[in-house]
Amino acid sequence: MTNPPFLKKGSVVGITCPSGYVSADRVAYAVMVLERWGFRVKKGKTIGSEHHYFSGTDTERLADLQEMIDDPEVEAIIMGRGGYGMSRIIDDLDFKTFVEKPKWVCGFSDITVLHSHLESRFLIPSLHSPMCGAFKPETEHEGYLHTFYAALTGESILYHINYTKFNRHGIAEAPLTGGNLSLLTHLMGSASEVNTEEKILFLEDIGEHLYKIDRMLLTLKRAGKFDHLKGLILGGFTEMEDTERPFGQTIEEIIWDKVKEYDYPVCFHFPCGHQDINYTLTLGATHKLAVSDNGVILELKRKL
Repeated sequence: MTNPPFLKKGSVVGITCPSGYVSADRVAYAVMVLERWGFRVKKGKTIGSEHHYFSGTDTERLADLQEMIDDPEVEAIIMGRGGYGMSRIIDDLDFKTFVEKPKWVCGFSDITVLHSHLESRFLIPSLHSPMCGAFKPETEHEGYLHTFYAALTGESILYHINYTKFNRHGIAEAPLTGGNLSLLTHLMGSASEVNTEEKILFLEDIGEHLYKIDRMLLTLKRAGKFDHLKGLILGGFTEMEDTERPFGQTIEEIIWDKVKEYDYPVCFHFPCGHQDINYTLTLGATHKLAVSDNGVILELKRKL
């Protein structure tokens, strides 16, 4: 595992939009907060740029992200938003300078493609974190944004989550991996496919039909992705939809059916994903997961 350096006062943070369109106004407040945190900000050309659904053509988005990757001043890259588009450019990115001088890649949702690629190909950790839209006057002092700052600057991180009846007790210590379920399924068979062997797997998603969640989980299960886990963390599964003829199971029941035969700890409703409270996770880093009647503790075990 090759670890990016933690940020300090004066560190340079780059903002780019490699996927869906995001307005310049939506990014502006994030820039203000990042500067109040003591960082300098470089804004990419894709901020406010648009090409149909995307924040620019594939060529423009590729060039903007590549510039952030190659810029020797930039120590962290925060994505403007997710959406869709990262997988259209991932195979054309050149990571030579990135491997020589890693930097923090920050985001979630569609950015799962980049997280998984960095971990599976280069063993470089990254941050499953809020993006620019999370920075607002009413959220600036929220605890989940502080955890983003803590992860960037190397502070210790420990989460204590309330008990949920679907949880399975146990203790595990292993590297954390994962992200958006639909993107991880999309990456199956590719150079960016997630490696779950002896890992704690995190999953979240938004706006999917229940039967599609069932199908995607079965895809991972049939591929052996649940067989050798150390633990499983389920984040937000928000805005789930049912069909006219009901599927017949809740989201918790759908997930539980896929992992009930195993014995590793399972945590439901971890506050991370497409929801108002979105805590930061350091993918690729070793965590300790402890699930009991007293709730769930997830601790980043060692500073990178």
